[in-house]
Formats: sequence, structure tokens, C-alpha cells
Amino acid sequence: MALSYKARKRWSLFVLMIGLPVYIAAIWYLMSWLEGWPVWLQLVIGLMFSIIWVFPLKAVFLGVGKADPDAPPQD
Repeated sequence: MALSYKARKRWSLFVLMIGLPVYIAAIWYLMSWLEGWPVWLQLVIGLMFSIIWVFPLKAVFLGVGKADPDAPPQD
């Protein structure tokens, strides 16, 4: 089921304003457990977590910055 333009726009705002800060806080908490680990391993894990959130949410952000395709044309 494809999301409408309005739904994608609303979900993208929700993800950016609510979901992403919660995700960052959760990852920050998880990364605090790795305090004694080597710095290079912490860096790799941090980079992995900073990229991995994008893949499941790619469909939500696709085309949100463009004009509404369902809107009536303006003359």
C-alpha cells in the first residue's frame, strides 16, 4: 500500500521531530555501554547506527520536497 503525498509529508515530520530524537537518545544510551571498548570499534558502531535508520524510512521521505502530484494544476 502506497502512502499518499499528505501522509508521507505528515509521517516525515513526525519522524524528524519525534522519532529521530528518540532514536538518537536510545543510541546514545546504548553507546554509553561501550565506554571501555576501543575507539575505532565505537566509531564503526556509531557510523552503522547513524546510517541504518534511513533504510526502513526511505519510502516516507521519497518525494516529500517536491510539489504535490495530486494537487490540481494552477493556471
